[in-house]
Amino acid sequence: MSNLLTRRLAVLADEKHRAVLGGGLRGIERETLRVDPAGHLARTPHPVALGSALTHPEITTDYAETLLEFITPAEHDIAITLDKLDAIHRFSYTKLGDEMLWSQSMPCQLPAEEDIEIAWYGKSNMGMLKHVYRRGLALRYGKAMQCIAGIHYNYSLDEQLWRLLDESEPSERKLSAKAYQSESYFATIRNFRRYSWLLMYLFGASPALSSSFLRGRPHKLEHLSDDTLYLPYATSLRMSDLGYQNDAQSGLSPHENCLDSYVATLTKAVNQPYAPYAEIGTKKDGEWVQLSTNVIQIENEYYSTIRPKRVIRSGERPIQALCSRGVQYIEVRCMDVDPFEPVGISLETGRFLDAFLLFCALEESPAISEEQGRIYTENFARTVKEGRRPGLTLQKNGAEVELAAWGRELLERIRPVAELLDRQRGDSAHADSMAVQAAKLDDPDRTPSAHVLRELRANGGSFSTFGLAQSERHAAYFRSHPPSAEEAAYFEALAASSLAEQADMEAANTGSFDDFVAAYRNSNLCKNVA
Repeated sequence: MSNLLTRRLAVLADEKHRAVLGGGLRGIERETLRVDPAGHLARTPHPVALGSALTHPEITTDYAETLLEFITPAEHDIAITLDKLDAIHRFSYTKLGDEMLWSQSMPCQLPAEEDIEIAWYGKSNMGMLKHVYRRGLALRYGKAMQCIAGIHYNYSLDEQLWRLLDESEPSERKLSAKAYQSESYFATIRNFRRYSWLLMYLFGASPALSSSFLRGRPHKLEHLSDDTLYLPYATSLRMSDLGYQNDAQSGLSPHENCLDSYVATLTKAVNQPYAPYAEIGTKKDGEWVQLSTNVIQIENEYYSTIRPKRVIRSGERPIQALCSRGVQYIEVRCMDVDPFEPVGISLETGRFLDAFLLFCALEESPAISEEQGRIYTENFARTVKEGRRPGLTLQKNGAEVELAAWGRELLERIRPVAELLDRQRGDSAHADSMAVQAAKLDDPDRTPSAHVLRELRANGGSFSTFGLAQSERHAAYFRSHPPSAEEAAYFEALAASSLAEQADMEAANTGSFDDFVAAYRNSNLCKNVA
């Protein structure tokens, strides 16, 4: 352990301070495709009975009309968060008819591009803005890419914890509470970049995909069966270069070292024209096809494994919120859907993530140079494509080291953090999860990606057959555990109020959509950024 980590653990272990460990919040966003009984992409609109995808706080859609996104309230304990996620699933199944939720991160067999419907949010200016943004994504990345699903893990620490650490670490450069907290979250993000390859080894669950997904794109995957492509040692093809990648974003420089550079990078990308997009234009035959011809249309188009976040206010853009009020939480975006868990993530995984992220927050975290950034990206890329390869090495401090050995070393560094969390809770939940992860490093066959490949082979090597079987299994679980009367009433009320809110927005619509887009685009510059 570093001296800094040792000191910080000692501060937090003090009886009078330990309560702050329970004060942070955990939220989950789970994406999942709606599929028909044959395991094909559903062709139906977003069910009205679930409410408005535009205004519902917990049930919406992501890029495609059939890609549901479930958003939990933020809770102090990940166990409560997962109970809330389970309730959203159980209610949704009462409104899906014979449709099911796809159990995998990589999509089911997809129809032709023109038959994949882009998410629709109604005719209000804000609804149209969300829809046109997705039209732009279809142009830039293809619609098949919009059908990839993941788990986003939203994580914050108690603001009192940051103040406590600030007070315990005398410094000549005294920062405001807001600045110290933002800097600390960026330090957490830098450590995440250093070590997130470990998450992909331990939890990656997409070593294979439907051959229809690639749409004829060149690749170096192997055939597992007629309808399935894979890599024998892959952990997460979703997070490989087969996922969200394009030439426009490849030029964005590292920005993890401070809030100002992060905001400057995104502000530049939102305002910098990109020639291939300019050739397309923003309209075709009078219809909007993308919000702008710049490197990214809005901040959320920047695809990263982790993001600094701040809850936004009505009419506010993400970088404006970060500029004015600083970083409030982080969003981990690299987690695959666990196909063996009905809600897509287990409590055991959540406990490990909490220990891992707290370690990233408390450990020493120097600035990342451009060269180091490239090395961290390469380590991540090796792990998602070859993580279980015997003897696989990663780059560490100028040398090649075995992934398994480095992973064990990391777990030893995380262990005191897990023990501190367990002392605060009065149980061994975090240590128990650590033991499960250690076993995966000793035996790659224990990883989810290896488990997926075993199940695929048991299903004739077919990704579609395996995905459908898991989807049916999860559907049976949710249908046999319907929501309680109280839960049903809660979600029925949310659905009704969200539909009413969308109707009010559409009735109150004023001004042209062109003017609305222009005003939205002009609001992206932060006063703190030159």
